[in-house]
Amino acid sequence: MEETKDYIGHRQRLKERFLHSNGSDMADYELLELLLTLAIPRKDTKPLAKALIKEFGSFAGVLGADNMRLMEFSGLKENTIFIFSIVKEAALRMTWQNLCNSDQPIIATWDAMLDYCRMKLAHKDHEELMLIFLDAKLQVIGEEVQQRGTTDNVAIHPAEVVKSAVFHHAKNIIMVHNHPSGRVTPSKPDIMVTEQIKTALESVDIKLQDHLIIGKTEYYSFRDHKLI
Repeated sequence: MEETKDYIGHRQRLKERFLHSNGSDMADYELLELLLTLAIPRKDTKPLAKALIKEFGSFAGVLGADNMRLMEFSGLKENTIFIFSIVKEAALRMTWQNLCNSDQPIIATWDAMLDYCRMKLAHKDHEELMLIFLDAKLQVIGEEVQQRGTTDNVAIHPAEVVKSAVFHHAKNIIMVHNHPSGRVTPSKPDIMVTEQIKTALESVDIKLQDHLIIGKTEYYSFRDHKLI
């Protein structure tokens, strides 16, 4: 009975800390522990939270992990993964809608755009190609995950990129793809296909503003490195 009282008291203190600071002073495992209580209300979730952070590296790493990998993790059930998915989608949707509703050019919301790309792609275990479409004023008008690949490769077809850009009435685009390895230096094929896409887009009066490679902790900008 005393152990149960201690456990309930610990959980209540976590809730009070969150309400006091919105979680800004909480470690990743503490925030995750609090989230886990929604799915596992009658069990001490601290050991599970710490084990998940150890396995996936961070709070973002846990929420961004593939559902199949999470299902294989001891102590996690479908309801928990469902809650993780809701939180992740809520964060993605809020960030994306803020980008779309901004009347500023993308350069003014660059950090928010990078946050969106990281949330969307950084923790994938396979490569994906995403296109962010911009109008003539460089304001966000849409996005599309165009291709899904393997752990170390994704097919990028210039003609398909042009087709999507034209369909979305874009005047500018940003290409984004992830490297699950975490190493963001572009390969020779990355550089070659970027140049091909830049040329193909120019033929229909659309400008490739940047190509970003997203890793788990860093990113690479072709524009910053003067490759565009």
